[in-house]
Amino acid sequence: MLRTASVCLIAWLAMTAPASTQALEEIPFAKKLKLAKVGDEEAQIAVAEAYETGTEVKAADPVEAAKFYRLAALQGNLEAQYRLGRIVSRGVKGIKQDFTTAAKLYQAAAAKGHAGSMDALGQLYQNGQGVSADPAKAVEWYRKAAELKLANAENNLGVMYLNGAGVNRDLGEAFKLFERAAAQGDAWGLNNLGGMYEMGWGAPKDLTKALDYYRRSAASGNKSAAANAQRLSSTVSR
Repeated sequence: MLRTASVCLIAWLAMTAPASTQALEEIPFAKKLKLAKVGDEEAQIAVAEAYETGTEVKAADPVEAAKFYRLAALQGNLEAQYRLGRIVSRGVKGIKQDFTTAAKLYQAAAAKGHAGSMDALGQLYQNGQGVSADPAKAVEWYRKAAELKLANAENNLGVMYLNGAGVNRDLGEAFKLFERAAAQGDAWGLNNLGGMYEMGWGAPKDLTKALDYYRRSAASGNKSAAANAQRLSSTVSR
């Protein structure tokens, strides 16, 4: 009897934990869905991502995406908490926009070191969405994420230093942060670094460098940077 039970247990483990021998992306969606429904955390995130993006399924379904992110979030998965918060903060058909719930999800993940959640929480504090507006707290969370080298947070923190919001205005510090974000290819970091060179803030004025950064940002799809490049190009070419 003991031998039979052991064989059954081994067979069950092999059936429910294929990720150890086969990458999730190589598994058919139907099988990932089955794994997700029986509690496989990685499969839950993979299924949720498929529903969110519309890959591997007939059409994007943010409600189903939220459902599976929630299952993974309940298991303590920080990325799932962040992604669920992102959907809730946007609001979609079938899910009411709820900044308060998003803030709680971001807070839970941020407290455990998730950089994206730190940055998102900073944005909520900056804009007063789901929490009372508090520029100083926004700076605090942006800084924590920037220390983890998250480009978006480096740029956001740079904007706070540029505007003197929640922190004393410091153009030199803003320049450094935009430079760090730009070095990672962040579109807004590139655009804002271009702006610093154009204005001569934090570094000597250099319109050629400004135009170069605007163009690099525009190449990443930043429409504001494209407009800046077009505006400045006529000046630089004279």
